[in-house]
Amino acid sequence: MRHFVAVSDLTEPDLRGLIERAAAMKAARANGQQDLALHGRCMALLFEKPSLRTRVSFEAAMDQLGGSCIFVNAQEVGLGTRETVADFARVISQYVDVLIARVFDHRHVVQLAAHATVPVVNGLSDLAHPCQALADSLTIQELFGAIAGRTIAFVGDGNNVARSLAVSAHMLGATFILATPRGYEFSDEFLKRLRTVPGTGRVEVTHEPTAAVRNADIIYTDVWISMGQEGETERRRSAFANFQVNAELVRRAPEHARVLHCLPAHRGEEISEEVIDGPRSAVIQQAANRLHAQKALLVWLLEGTNSHSRPFDQSRG
Repeated sequence: MRHFVAVSDLTEPDLRGLIERAAAMKAARANGQQDLALHGRCMALLFEKPSLRTRVSFEAAMDQLGGSCIFVNAQEVGLGTRETVADFARVISQYVDVLIARVFDHRHVVQLAAHATVPVVNGLSDLAHPCQALADSLTIQELFGAIAGRTIAFVGDGNNVARSLAVSAHMLGATFILATPRGYEFSDEFLKRLRTVPGTGRVEVTHEPTAAVRNADIIYTDVWISMGQEGETERRRSAFANFQVNAELVRRAPEHARVLHCLPAHRGEEISEEVIDGPRSAVIQQAANRLHAQKALLVWLLEGTNSHSRPFDQSRG
């Protein structure tokens, strides 16, 4: 059973294959070709956090592939409170072919994958955002033709988005530089796990944004205050005050460098309006690629699986 809880669930050939398949599916869609590879399949979305891109892109992806989607109200499920994670995973597996979970606690998506008898996808957790990294990798390939050898400067918090993209960059042979204030770096535990992931890329950490972008092909940023961190707002704004991606910082990068942001953006905070709407921004292209990357992911996850043929396995309890 294939799951996509973290980028490191993939092999390097798997990751490259997904990017190539996403590019091919995007081109086919642009040429008016219809692909109903998932006709008769049903996807469930369980979201504990608000969402625009993840929800709509997954729903649109399944629709374009000929399948259907059910949105499950997380408050009604009460994952881990009203109902155990294991019970929910076992039961939902009897109804649908794939589950997309957007959760606060990464342990919940890990537990879902352990007990479900259908593929489970991490639509975002506190530790990882692998679907975003997949779309980002597709975008970088479109912009530069190849990811290997490129330099990605991530200016901001060493958060879930940064962690997943760092893993993808490492696997694909790119250099990933995190420019962040002291205290917001990648954890030692994450760096230890990263060293066990096969790859030829490099991951570096600096506290100087200008140094990070000096040779960058991609300048990436994300919000300073993620969902669930609202109590840290003032402290984070103060810590990150010198880490805004603005015109002055972008001028320090090579002329070909492009700017990415996973959205939603706090304009005037982590990124200036001038930059996010400027000629170097590839943010809308990046957002659009969530759809195509996830179409490729869904087909890959469900290849070779039989719809409605999942006996209840008591031994998994």
